[in-house]
Amino acid sequence: MLKTVARDSLARNSVLIMASTAGTAGLGYLYWLLAARELAQASIGTATALISVSAVVSMVSNLGLGHMFIQRLPGAGVGEWSRIVSAGLLLGCGLTAVVSFAAGLALPSVAGHFAFLRDPSALAALVLASVALTASTLLDNVFVAHRASHGMLTRNLALAGGKVGTLAVLTWAGYGGAGVVLLAWTLPSVAVTAYTLGTSLPRLQPGARLGAAGIGDELMHIHGSLRGHHLINLAQAGPTALLPVLVTARLGAEANGHFYVAWMTASMLFMVSPAVASAFYAERTNAAPAGLPRAAAVVLAVTGPPALLLFLAGDWILGLFSAGFAAEGGLLLKILVLAAVPDAITNLAVAHWRSLGRFRRCLRLNLLMATICLTLTWLWLPGTGIEAAGIAWLAGQSVGAVVVAVRSLWRRGA
Repeated sequence: MLKTVARDSLARNSVLIMASTAGTAGLGYLYWLLAARELAQASIGTATALISVSAVVSMVSNLGLGHMFIQRLPGAGVGEWSRIVSAGLLLGCGLTAVVSFAAGLALPSVAGHFAFLRDPSALAALVLASVALTASTLLDNVFVAHRASHGMLTRNLALAGGKVGTLAVLTWAGYGGAGVVLLAWTLPSVAVTAYTLGTSLPRLQPGARLGAAGIGDELMHIHGSLRGHHLINLAQAGPTALLPVLVTARLGAEANGHFYVAWMTASMLFMVSPAVASAFYAERTNAAPAGLPRAAAVVLAVTGPPALLLFLAGDWILGLFSAGFAAEGGLLLKILVLAAVPDAITNLAVAHWRSLGRFRRCLRLNLLMATICLTLTWLWLPGTGIEAAGIAWLAGQSVGAVVVAVRSLWRRGA
């Protein structure tokens, strides 16, 4: 089995991306478990709300540059490679800083539950967390583009471990409040990103030099990425980033804390199919043979056991945080586990269509699912509670899976 994975580029990089995801999720789980035991729930709710906003800002601002990296970096010469990566990082992170600052100023006026952003320190934390997240996402895709996902694994484990260690030190020293959670979240991100830029990237592409020279030459390609990959990514990732924000806006920060823990626990399932989809797309951009059935088999093999565990023992797992998290999030977790099946179907379909250049088809499917999910979430949250977000997510993904199935059957019958 191990020899097969080592020989098969798709399987090897899928496993490495998933190992990165699983390791990050496991350490992230430990991070929030430590926070839940050492800090008040109100503080955790505020911190998760700010982190949720930073995820939305980063998603909106990264311009689809990660997939552009996967598409263009394979085979690029040293000079071109340096220009592509430099332009992507500078423009993506710069736009993220501007958008996060604007969002921090606007949100308190739009939704009262975000009044904490009026504090200058909270606004600064939002900007820093958003920029760090964008840089991290783009750097991950550089490694994926080179089918060198071992670098992504090492980087993300160091990042997640640094967060846990920093939080442990701060709470042991007697510090408390949402600021501690945010500080422990962002400082390791800045440190690991700096190390990646200074050490890891030069090893990945010897002779590469990052800088501002030639960025203007990349604007045309970035515009193409914005019209293609970025719109697809926004529609695909929008609901996952916006759901915690909607929960906060409709139900408050404390309710979002309960939602966020259940969502984070289920995310180990939702991260599998995107990981395989990214590896699948990278294989095809490197002109390597990659079959959709093989990718689906990898997803099924990795998703099945943890999905069964979460469905049967989810209440006990959430109870590790506190009895309150289990009581409030147990049903939601079960709903999210069920949604992992249609989510995998739609993620692989989008990766397949993207590799064929069917960008409009990808966008239409993702927009349909996002519209259903976000609309139903907004309408149902006040009356149903946090479970509404899970039901809406399941509904959107199920409709998308039906569309994929109908299209597949129609093509076979044509």
